[in-house]
Amino acid sequence: MNLDHVFVCGNPALDFAATLRARRTTRFEMFATADRLDAWYVESGIVDSVSPARQTDVDRATTVREAVYQLIKARCRDADFDDEALTVVNDAARKAPAAPQLTRSGRWTAATQREALSTVARHAVELLSGPDVPLLKECGNPECTRVYIDRSRGSRRQWCGMESCGNKIKAAAYRARRKTAVASG
Repeated sequence: MNLDHVFVCGNPALDFAATLRARRTTRFEMFATADRLDAWYVESGIVDSVSPARQTDVDRATTVREAVYQLIKARCRDADFDDEALTVVNDAARKAPAAPQLTRSGRWTAATQREALSTVARHAVELLSGPDVPLLKECGNPECTRVYIDRSRGSRRQWCGMESCGNKIKAAAYRARRKTAVASG
């Protein structure tokens, strides 16, 4: 499994929820180690630097991630939010977020683990209560469980990303057509 963090969903909260990959099949945990969580915060652009995570930070982050995922799925199904998931996300969002600072070389955001997690939770609150809710879609790849914001013309996007899922599905469909054509001809 590819260990690179992927940011194709259109919102940091959606990308955060997607760090447990292939939820329906092989389930691959992107936060298997504390340094992977640190890397996600920086690579996502949430912060420029973050204090080193401990296992308790990873546990807290995965709890928030799962609550965010539950709320996203409920919103996609137009179902009621789970009270426990709401509490987890709201509690995280209540904490102080990462605050950018102006430096001689530009903007810099250094954060603690809780500040970085609060920032992600606030993105989830804004997303799930905002105008992009009707644009939320789940990837058309049956093995993928990413939810993304479909801003394509005509809302025709089918996959979370062409590199991660679209090319795989298209290649499989092509191989199936070739196999059928060879068998028929």
